[in-house]
Amino acid sequence: MKRYKAILDNLYDGIYFVDTRRQITYWNRAAEELTGYGAAEVVGRRCSDQLLRHVDAQGTLLCEGSCPLAACLQDGQNREAEVYLHHKDGHRVPVRIRISPIRDVEGEIVGAAELFSDNSAASVITNRMAELEQLALLDSLTRLANRRFMANSIENRLRELDRYGWPTGILFMDVDNFKEVNDTYGHDAGDAVLRQIAITLLTNSRGFDLFGRWGGEEFVGEIRSVDQQQLVGVAEKLRMLISHADIPVGAGALIRVTVSIGATLLRPDDTVEDAIRRADQLMYQSKKAGKNRVSTDPRP
Repeated sequence: MKRYKAILDNLYDGIYFVDTRRQITYWNRAAEELTGYGAAEVVGRRCSDQLLRHVDAQGTLLCEGSCPLAACLQDGQNREAEVYLHHKDGHRVPVRIRISPIRDVEGEIVGAAELFSDNSAASVITNRMAELEQLALLDSLTRLANRRFMANSIENRLRELDRYGWPTGILFMDVDNFKEVNDTYGHDAGDAVLRQIAITLLTNSRGFDLFGRWGGEEFVGEIRSVDQQQLVGVAEKLRMLISHADIPVGAGALIRVTVSIGATLLRPDDTVEDAIRRADQLMYQSKKAGKNRVSTDPRP
C-alpha cells in the first residue's frame, strides 16, 4: 500500500477514495493543493459534509440529489463530468471529474475513487499576471488588470472590430451591498471579498479573455469572439459561481455576496467610454430589478 500511496501522492491530478457511505478514506497531495483542504481535515468525513460541494453549470448543488459519485456507488458505472468545486478559501474552481467504482475480490462495490483535474487556463493566467505586474498594470489588491490596462485593451478590441469585424463583449460588474460588508465585517473583509471574486473570474474564464478592477467594487470583463447570447451565458455562469462562494472573513464567519452585471457587445461607432457607459447603465438595470442578475441590450 505504501508503494501505491507514493505513486498517488505524486500525481498532478487530485484523487480521493470513499467507502459505500461516501466517507473519505484517502486524499492525495494534489487534492490538497487543488482544494486547500489537507488530508487530516477531510479523511473520515463524508465528501458532502460542507467540503467540495460540487455544483454544475446551472448552480445545482450535486450533493443534494444528483451526485455522480453516489450514482457510481449504486450502479457501478464510470462517470465523467465538468463541475465546480468549493475551495477552502471560498471561491469556486472548475474541475473535470472522473469517477470509478472500487470492488472487492468477489466483485462487490466497496467504494469509489474520484479523480479531478483543474479545468482552468491556469498557466495562461499566471503568465498574463507576470506581464501586467512588470508593466505596473496590475491592480495591487485583486491581482487583476487595472483600469488603465483595461481601457487600452478595449481600445484594441474596437480597432479589431473596425478592421476585421471580430466581436467582443463587455461585462460591467458591481458587488451588491458592498458597503454593508465593510460596515458589518470591516474593510479587511471587504478586501477579502474583492480578492475572492477576482480569483473566481480568473479561474473560470478562457485564457484569451481579460478581467480587470475598474474601481472600488467594480469589475470589467472583456469577452472575445462571442455573440450576445454567448456573452450573457458567460455572465450568468460567473454570476452564479460568485453567488455560490463562501468567503471566510475571520473568527469562523463565512459570507456570501452577489454581483449585478451589465452585458453589451462593442459597436463599430463606440469609444471606450461609450461601451463602458452602456454596460454600466445595464448593470444599474440589474440593480433596480433586484440585484444578482444580468441585464443586456434589447434584442435587435
